[in-house]
Amino acid sequence: MKLFSNLTAVALAAIVATGASEVSAQEKEPVKFGLCFDLSKSYTFISPQVAQAAQDLAKYTNLNGGLDGHPVEMIVRDHGNEPQRGVECYEQLKRDGVINFYMLSTPVSNAVLPRVMRDENILMQSFSGRADAVDGDVFKWIFPVGPTYWQQAANDVAFIKSQLGDDLSDATIGFIYFDFPFGQEPIEILETLAEKEGFKLQLYPVPLPGSDQSGAWSRIRRDKPDYVISWMLGGAHVVAAKEMARNRFPLDRYISVDWINEVDISNIGAETATGILRGTNVAGGQDLPLVKSMLDTLYANGEGSGPEKHVRDVHYNKGLAVYSVAIEAARIAIEKNGWPLTAESMKAGYESIENYNAGGVMSPVTVTPKDHGGGGKTRIEQWDGETWVPLTEWNADYLDVVWEVIEESSGKFSQE
Repeated sequence: MKLFSNLTAVALAAIVATGASEVSAQEKEPVKFGLCFDLSKSYTFISPQVAQAAQDLAKYTNLNGGLDGHPVEMIVRDHGNEPQRGVECYEQLKRDGVINFYMLSTPVSNAVLPRVMRDENILMQSFSGRADAVDGDVFKWIFPVGPTYWQQAANDVAFIKSQLGDDLSDATIGFIYFDFPFGQEPIEILETLAEKEGFKLQLYPVPLPGSDQSGAWSRIRRDKPDYVISWMLGGAHVVAAKEMARNRFPLDRYISVDWINEVDISNIGAETATGILRGTNVAGGQDLPLVKSMLDTLYANGEGSGPEKHVRDVHYNKGLAVYSVAIEAARIAIEKNGWPLTAESMKAGYESIENYNAGGVMSPVTVTPKDHGGGGKTRIEQWDGETWVPLTEWNADYLDVVWEVIEESSGKFSQE
């Protein structure tokens, strides 16, 4: 039986009451995960929620007997988004017996990646790191499960095409983005799709931290794009909302990258934000079996790993998604290959995951030796004033185009 999919509140209550499974999950060696996160600088808008979700999942798993009796242990460290500190965190935890790592930072992931490849350990790279690392033929030990930024952007274009009568030949698509690597990453795939579909692509770079967007939105008012895709974070969405109102650009033509969350909506104003769109592979809200289980079995008993307000944030659900996949991979590895859990068996566990969605928390992923991303599915959601409403099913579009770019890029890494 797959973990997280069929456990009931009654069963959990019985486990907690007897304590039997909790004891058995402490008698064997632990399954260790290394969370080297930025908890103090650039990524504090997401990393605490992801770390909290990971720790909650560990507690939840251990209350249910662990993984074949082995308790799950999440070891959290701060690298401050500094590559050298990330490397030091990796080396220290490696000495402590950790084989599975997550950096949640593109510069830190990129710094650690060559060492992980050399050591043949596992590097999780969801929502960060290099997009071509989904190519398992080249990046054998890297698992960026979830859609790359390239695939997210491609799926956004497919949605726009569906809204414009399946014809983009006369369309203009704007791309507003932070003018540094995170924001620039989708440009190549957008340019490729513009050539393929015949639409006009307009680029609107914005300097960090996104507080000055007036020039970009003045150009958008002049250019009149049919839609604007946004690759910005945090408070930049608040500024964008104000600029859209000032320049009379409709919110329902603004598609954010997946990082927009409930805090951003609150800062814009829940009613004011009505109509805004986002592409995501993680479902938001608490009306999900796994989230409800965390609330009912941990937070209701004062045993949550952090503030309960974080459980209302989609970034908490991102943590559930990433680590439910990781724990599922470990479960499969132990089931198929026994103990000890090794990087090799963990790799095989990941590559055996099929149509897994953690009980609806995320888009279904199927990981293969070739595709370490799991299929790249996202959906478009719209804020209705109170919650995010799905407008599409989980889909991955332009896969042939995206994979052509992936293989061209990964081939260059291989040559290096």
